Amino acid sequence: MAAFSKALELGATGIETDVQMTKDGIVVLLHDESLARTTGRHQLVKDMDYAELKTLDAGSWFDSAFQAEQIPSLEQLLELIKHTGTILNIELKNGIVLYPGIEHKVIEAVRAFQMSDRVIISSFNHYSLVQCKRLAPEIRTGVLYMEGLYRPWDYAVALQADALHPYKYAVTPEWIAEAAAHGIVYHPFTVNEPLEMERLIDAGAAGIITDYPDRLAEVLTRKGAQTE
Repeated sequence: MAAFSKALELGATGIETDVQMTKDGIVVLLHDESLARTTGRHQLVKDMDYAELKTLDAGSWFDSAFQAEQIPSLEQLLELIKHTGTILNIELKNGIVLYPGIEHKVIEAVRAFQMSDRVIISSFNHYSLVQCKRLAPEIRTGVLYMEGLYRPWDYAVALQADALHPYKYAVTPEWIAEAAAHGIVYHPFTVNEPLEMERLIDAGAAGIITDYPDRLAEVLTRKGAQTE
C-alpha cells in the first residue's frame, strides 16, 4: 500500500493497479501471476489462500525499508481512496492465468464502496471487458493493446468500451481526434518522460498512465501556466 499512498502524496489524480485472484476468491493487487519475483515464494497467486498470502514479505525485494509490506486486497485500496476523489484504473490480469468470476468480484467490490463513477476497468483480455459491461454498464472500460490497431475506435465501440489504453507509441493526434468523434478517449501507457507526456497532452490524450505522477504533475502545471 506504500506505493499508492506515495502516489497520492505526489499529486496523482488517478491510480492504476493490476489485480489477480487467490484460491479462495479474494481479489489482490499484484502485477505478476507468480509470487516469485516479489516475495521469493515460487507459487502462483491462484494456488494460495489469502490468509497465507498475507504472511509473505512483499516489500523487501524493492527495499529493506518496505519489509513489512503485504500484498493488499482490492478492498484495502478502495478504502484508502474512497474519500479522495481519486480515479482508479483496475487492470484485470486474467490472460496468462484465467480467473473465472474475477469480473464479478471486482464489480461487487467497486459497487460496495459506491465508486462506480470513479473506476475504469481495463484488460488485455477483451472478453473480460465485454463481460464487465454486461455486468455493470455504468462502469467505464478501457481496451489495453500494444500494436497500431486499424481504426481502434471502431473496435472499442464494438466492445462497448469507453476508452482506448494503447502503448504510448500507438497514438497519433489524428487517431485521438477520430476516436473522440466516436465518443472514445485515449489513455496511453507507460509514459514516463516529460517530453513524451507533453507530446501526448498536446495530441489530446484525455489521461496518461505513468510511473512518475510527480513528473506529470509538473508538466501539467507548466503547461497550465503557459496557457494563462
